[in-house]
Parts: sequence; structure tokens; C-alpha cells
Amino acid sequence: MKTEQRLQSDLQTAVATKKKFRWSVVVWLLIGGIINYLDRTNLSIAAPDMIKELHLTNTHIGLMGTVFSWTYAVMQLPSGWLIDRFGAKRIFSIAVLWWSISTALMGVCNKLLSFLGARFLLGVGEAPCMPSSAKITSEWFPKKERGLATGIWDAASKVGPAIAPPILVAIEVAFGWRALFYITGAIGIVFVLFFMKFYKSPEKSRKLSSEELEFIKAGGGASTETIEGSNIKWRSLFKYRSVWGMILGFFCTIWIWNIFLTFLPLYILKTQHVSFTQLGLYASIPWIGGIFGDLLGGYISKKLTDKGICSSINAKRGLIAICALLAAGLVIAIPFVHSLAFSIGLMTLALCAISAITGSAWALAGDVAPPSMVGSVGAIQNFGGYFGGAFAPAVAGMIADTTGSYTIAFVSGGIIAGFAAIFYWFVVKEPIEG
Repeated sequence: MKTEQRLQSDLQTAVATKKKFRWSVVVWLLIGGIINYLDRTNLSIAAPDMIKELHLTNTHIGLMGTVFSWTYAVMQLPSGWLIDRFGAKRIFSIAVLWWSISTALMGVCNKLLSFLGARFLLGVGEAPCMPSSAKITSEWFPKKERGLATGIWDAASKVGPAIAPPILVAIEVAFGWRALFYITGAIGIVFVLFFMKFYKSPEKSRKLSSEELEFIKAGGGASTETIEGSNIKWRSLFKYRSVWGMILGFFCTIWIWNIFLTFLPLYILKTQHVSFTQLGLYASIPWIGGIFGDLLGGYISKKLTDKGICSSINAKRGLIAICALLAAGLVIAIPFVHSLAFSIGLMTLALCAISAITGSAWALAGDVAPPSMVGSVGAIQNFGGYFGGAFAPAVAGMIADTTGSYTIAFVSGGIIAGFAAIFYWFVVKEPIEG
């Protein structure tokens, strides 16, 4: 009788802790990520009018993308350390305020040098966003759920570009390209005021039940350990094979990601001969594939782990490798397809595969790193991706200006994307013990 009662109690506890308050935390990360990507993708929408009004070139637009990405990459390193040292909430709040003001500054610029300065400041401010989200996820979710949770908030990087074109094109048609930067900057300021007031860590949240907190802790979450309490020094993270596999693998992914992020609207406008008002719809469709890729990737990795088919770390490594090879083939095919429908279709499938990689890669940081250093390892991986990938927009822009075509940019980008499979499967092997 007691055994039966105990089993029933355990079952009730499992049901009670399966779907609870922790999943509401993902909404904060999703909204913050959407705003983050609105503020970096508004340049791609404003670019045609900026080129026309200010006599800029594709190379100039690519250079703005490169300055942002390179700054964003370099600032990953101190961002990860600061997050692990002072807490994700504090650093994330400062970051949102910083990047929102930097976004608004783009609207008052007139010269290339001032645009580059504003993009530099934007890169500094946006750097802590994703590492903060990875850290918060590691605190609020057990390891087996982090792939799905990460897939949801990482989908923000595709929701932003997906909703941006129709909304921002409408704003630009009505008020001009400068209004894009003023409005998106203001949205971020409003968001951060709400986040600072209402977001709490698991230990401080009054809405989180003690049963759910224990469930999270049992799965490896809710750690209060700081980077100072770890046996591993921050600089020694670069000695680990798995960290280097993540750095190199993410570089291969972000190279092609940055080409899409900077040039997708321009590519459609110039190769498919659509009108500017039509561009809002067509430029948003491929990013919808990215949203599905993030969610599907997280769901698949969770199911593989739940069913005991493979470990959490291997589920993510295998998924990344398969999607990297798939993305490579799709990206290489894009410039050889001339139909608008097929072109948009290939871009949609490519971004679906690429997004499954990015979501799984961020979740992988929670499997590879000790709890106290999730922010640091995630930031180092992101540093590798954007430090090398920062040059992709400038290279693609120069190729387009020199050859009059984006073909070489997409073919080379697809080949580079395929190498992510090698690094994540053969180099990333074991978690860091410490």
C-alpha cells in the first residue's frame, strides 16, 4: 500500500514539474532576442535607400556589417566573463539599453565614418545577449530540456528577420529609412524597463514552486556557483579540444549566416526583379524556415535524449553535423536557380538547416561547460563564429561589386558551412570537467 502511494506521489510530482513556470522564462529571452535581431537587420532593409540617398556601395554596406560583426565577436570574450562573474540579469539589462541607444544613433548619421562608429557601438552592446540567454537557460532548465528551450529563444534570430521586412518596409515607405532606427531603438528601451522589474533568478522567484526548483536542480540546473568558485581558470578554457571544435564549427556556420543577414533583401531585389514594396514579403519568408529549424532541432535533440537513443551532447553534435552538410548543398544551389519560387524555397530550407545548427550549438555550451562557466564557453564559441564570420559581409560585398554577381559568395559560403560538420562531430568530443 505504501509502495503504491509512493509511486502515485512520485507520478504526481513528475506531472506537476513537467510543465510549469520555467517555460515562461523563455518568453523574456525570445522577446529580447527578437529586438536584438531587429536592431541588426534594419540595416539590410534601409540599405537600398541609404545607397541611393548617400551614394554608398555594396562594399560600404558590407563594411558596416563587418564592423558590427567583428566588434560583436571581440566583445564576446569579456561579455562571457562578466555574465558568469556578475550575473546574467545585470549584464543583459545594461546591454539592451546600450544597443538600443546605439541603434537610434544610426538614424542621425550621414557619413560612412559615423555609420561605422554607430555599428561599432551596436556590436559592443549586442555581444552579451546570446551568452546571457545561454546562462539563464542553464539556470532554469535541466540539461535534457535545454536543447528545446534554447531552440525557442534562438528562434528569435529568425523571428526578427522574418517580421522585420514587412514591418520595416512599411515604416520606411511612410516615414523614411531613418525612422527604422529610431523606432527599433525605442522598442528596446521599453523592453529592458519591464525586464529589470519583473525577471528573477530561480532562487529569487516567488512564482517558482519548491518542487519545480528541485526538479531543475536534479537535472543540473539552478546552480549558484560563480566563475570564481570554479577550479578552471577562464583563460585555460582555450586549452580544451571541445572548445576549439565549437569555435571553428561556429565560424563555418556564421560565415554563411552573415551573408544571409546582410544581403538577402538585396539579393532578392537584384536577381528576382521584385519591387521594393514586394520585398517586405519575399525577404521574410526564408526566415520562417529558420524559426522551424530552431524549434525542430531542439525538439529532435530532446526526443533523442528522452528515449535514451544517445546522450544529450551526442544528440546535439549529430544533429549539427547532418544539418551542416544539408545546408552546404542548399546554399551552393541558390545562385543557379533563377525562378523566384525555387530561389525563395532553397533559401528557406537552407536557413532551416543553419538555424538548427545555431540553436543546437548554443545548447551544446550547457553540455560541454561546467555550470559556472556556461556563459563563458557560449561566448567563446560565439567569438569564434563572429570573429571569422565578420569578414563574410565585406567579402561578399566586394565579390558582388567586382563580378556583378553573388554566385561566388554563395558557393564559397556553402563549402565553408559544410566544414561545420567536421568540427562539431570529430573535434567536439567530451565535456569539460571542473
